[in-house]
Amino acid sequence: MADNEQRGVKLVQEAEAKLKSSKGFFTSLLGGGSSKTEDAAELYVKAANAFKMAKKWAAAGEAFMQAGRLQLQLSSKHEAATHFVDAGNCYRKGDPNEAVKCLHSAIEIYTDMGRFTIAAKHHITIAEIYENELADMEKAIANYEKAGDYYKGEESNSSANKCLLKVAQFSAQLENYEKAIEIYEQVAISAMDNTLLKYSAKDYFFRASVCHMCVDIVNAELAVPKYEEMFPAFSDARECKLVKTLINACKEEDVDAFTDALKEYDSISRLDQWFTTMLLRVKKTLNAEGDLC
Repeated sequence: MADNEQRGVKLVQEAEAKLKSSKGFFTSLLGGGSSKTEDAAELYVKAANAFKMAKKWAAAGEAFMQAGRLQLQLSSKHEAATHFVDAGNCYRKGDPNEAVKCLHSAIEIYTDMGRFTIAAKHHITIAEIYENELADMEKAIANYEKAGDYYKGEESNSSANKCLLKVAQFSAQLENYEKAIEIYEQVAISAMDNTLLKYSAKDYFFRASVCHMCVDIVNAELAVPKYEEMFPAFSDARECKLVKTLINACKEEDVDAFTDALKEYDSISRLDQWFTTMLLRVKKTLNAEGDLC
C-alpha cells in the first residue's frame, strides 16, 4: 500500500515536470505544449489510480481534478467531466463537501454539452451526499428537484417521478406538508394513467392523506373522498380504511382507537419509518405519549 502511495507521488512529480517543460519558449514555438499537457493529464490519472489503491482518497481526488482541469485546457470536455466525477467519488470517502464541488464541476460541463440525463444522475448523487453524509435535507431536496427537472425535460417521466417522491418525502419530514401533498397527488395521477404503475397510486394517495392529517384533520376528511372519486380502487384499499379510522379517532380524541387501528394494519403491512414519523406527529395532537403502536 505504501508502494502505491510512493508511486502516486512520483507520477504527480512527473506530471508537474511535464507541465513545466510544456511552458518553455522552444516547446511553445515548436507546438509541443499540447502534447505535453496530454501526457501530464495521463500521468495525473495514473497517479490518481495509484493513490486509490493506497486508499489515499484526498490525494486521488486532487490528482483526478488536475487531470480534469488539463483536459479542459485541451477542450476535451467529456474527458474533463469524467475525471471530475472520478474525483468526486474519491473525495466522497473522506470529504463530502469537496465531492459536491467536483460533481458540480462535472454537471456544469454536461449541461453545456446538452447531456441533461447524465447531469440529472449526478445531481442525484449530490442529493444522496447531502441526505446521508451531510444531513442537509434542504440541499438534498434542491438537488432532487433539479434532477427531476432535467429528467422531465428529457421525457424520462419515470425517473423524474422517483426524484419528485424523494422531494415529497423530505418536504413532509421538514413539515412542508403542502408541497409534499401536491407532489404525491401529481405522481398518483401520473401512475393512474400507466397500466404497470396504476396499483402504486393508492400508496401515493395514502401518503398524501397522512400529510393532510398532519396539517389538519378536517383537511384530511375532505381530501379522502376526493381521492376515492379520482381513483375508485382507493376506496377498497386497506390504506384508505385505515386513514378513515384514524380520522374518526382524531375527531373523537380516542387515543386507544388510533393505536389499535395502527397495530392491526402494521401486523399485516409494516409501516415504514416515514409513516411512523408522520403518524406519531398526528398522534401527539391527541396529547398521547409513548410509542406509535
